[in-house]
Amino acid sequence: GNLGFSFMAKKPVVEELFERLPGTILLSLASVAMMLVVSIPAGIYSAVKRGGWFDYVVRSFTFLGVSMPGFWVGLMLLWIFGLQLDLLPIVGGTIGVDTIILPAATLAFAMSSKYTRQVRAAILEELHQDYVVGARARGMSESHILWKEVLPNALLPLITLLGLSLGNLLGGAAVIEIVFQWPGLGRLAIEAITYRDFQLVQGVVVWIALMYMVINLIVDISYNYLDPRLRKVR
Repeated sequence: GNLGFSFMAKKPVVEELFERLPGTILLSLASVAMMLVVSIPAGIYSAVKRGGWFDYVVRSFTFLGVSMPGFWVGLMLLWIFGLQLDLLPIVGGTIGVDTIILPAATLAFAMSSKYTRQVRAAILEELHQDYVVGARARGMSESHILWKEVLPNALLPLITLLGLSLGNLLGGAAVIEIVFQWPGLGRLAIEAITYRDFQLVQGVVVWIALMYMVINLIVDISYNYLDPRLRKVR
């Protein structure tokens, strides 16, 4: 566990990593929470109302979300909510409720665009399965079919994508952290590269690799509990 000494921070690399870790964890969890609140309801309703005006609005939103670069979205949010409306602080550098909103919203904007499309596609695929036809033939209500039958099956493949996204965020969202001056691992990595602090760079790389391994392991284990088909019959 000895990752060396950082001449830039004047302390061991492990200590510097653990000092930046809370900011990265908070930003990751906040952005994922925002994304789930938006993408799951929007994707479900868009699939149910396929071809309607809401579906077209959601698809247009997702198209714009995946097309716009994150740093530009962040700058626009700073300009609107920081300069024009003066609701949120422009200068970051500290961890707080008011300073986390804009960077988390920026990350959630891009992720929600991708995940809304994934949820919509998964729901549409499940709605055409034979078990849905059978459930309707037995007289089950559409709400029961959607929430009790379709949704659990549709969200299972998204858990893998969510794990990859969370692993990526825990490694540090470098561009967004630089734009908002957020004290996280991504910003630390950029600073270490700039000052050629190779010990610190190696420490960040080891942390990113470790996070991907741990998150993917948790996702694989969770499938055994979330999908009854994978459980062994004793």
